[in-house]
Amino acid sequence: MPHITPDTLRNDSAFITRLTALRQDLHRHPETAFEEHRTADIVARRLAEMGIEIHRGLGGTGVVGTLKGKRPGQRVIALRADMDALFIEEQTGLPYASEVPGKMHACGHDGHTTMLLGAAEKLAADPDFAGTVHFIFQPAEEGLGGARVMIEDGLFDLFPCDAVYGLHNAPKEPLGRVLTRPGPFMSAGDTWEVIFEGSGGHGAMPHTATDPTVPAGQFIAALAQIISRKVPATDSAVISVGHIAAGDYMSPNIIPAKVVVRGTARSYRPQIRDLLEQSIGSFAEHCAAPHGVSARLIYTRRYPPLVNTGAEVSRAVAAARVSVGENMVDPKAPLAGGSEDFSFMLEKVPGAYVMMGNGDGPEAAFVHTPKYDFNDALIPIGVAYWLNLVAAELAA
Repeated sequence: MPHITPDTLRNDSAFITRLTALRQDLHRHPETAFEEHRTADIVARRLAEMGIEIHRGLGGTGVVGTLKGKRPGQRVIALRADMDALFIEEQTGLPYASEVPGKMHACGHDGHTTMLLGAAEKLAADPDFAGTVHFIFQPAEEGLGGARVMIEDGLFDLFPCDAVYGLHNAPKEPLGRVLTRPGPFMSAGDTWEVIFEGSGGHGAMPHTATDPTVPAGQFIAALAQIISRKVPATDSAVISVGHIAAGDYMSPNIIPAKVVVRGTARSYRPQIRDLLEQSIGSFAEHCAAPHGVSARLIYTRRYPPLVNTGAEVSRAVAAARVSVGENMVDPKAPLAGGSEDFSFMLEKVPGAYVMMGNGDGPEAAFVHTPKYDFNDALIPIGVAYWLNLVAAELAA
């Protein structure tokens, strides 16, 4: 396969116009986790029209397309795009804004789906590669672990592969800039909850009560010490409080019997993940005990850290450099604080995940906000990257 540039694709104006219309149609009709029925129907229909073999049902609404190259080769790779939207009320005012109240494509998965379909179309028209490509269209990336569910449903048993690749747009980064790194790239995303329980009592007579608010406050203040005094300086980790609940707004004179503190914990290595879980529970108990209050930790491990493998990062970087130029590729990008369920796939198969600049400058709306929109100018860049990655992986 010859190298493909975004300009080559832009010259095919009918192709770009068709993909842009598709992306904006998907944006207009967002579907949230495990409800991507319309989106999956569109994906499956378009793949079938290309002559690509399709399989449906993994993860409920997942779609997998399989295309064999016309040259002999045994290597098999998979390219993945996510399809789901978020529960956010859109405020962009765009002519193709969401028509579904309370839901919008606020993370660009409409663009990810479009770019992978565009790459599938070009590859199906001329499958000049040696081996097999699986196109994975995944549901429920946003918090519900659609990748994990697809794997549990037999994704890599039915479609074994030698490498798997994913990408995500990056608002505020220059358009088309590619960021990745070998090893840990994105953090594990865990949710924790500590329940402090006492007797509660009358606010005017705290000496008669077992008050859970005091240890809860001490615990919140102490959490930062886990990072500063427990986590080695050579590692990165974050603990944040996102929810506190106690008592009733209309009863400020009542000491509540229970205080619930919830938050998130982010880490990049299994040992640090274990340390955070143990330390949050230990700190809670040590804060509670002197006050005669109980503390119970519920720690939920959601997404594991996303860990890229070196050989696959090298191929991804080579494909990116061909697509956007060497100066637009950062192969040693900083750790990213977010989490991604593509990490479940990378636990099973070697692979690489890249971030790709969505442009629009520092004032651009970030993902997961009501004014965010995927930049359609990224479409030919993303398609070119996928095509060049297939060329790098399946050249012989």
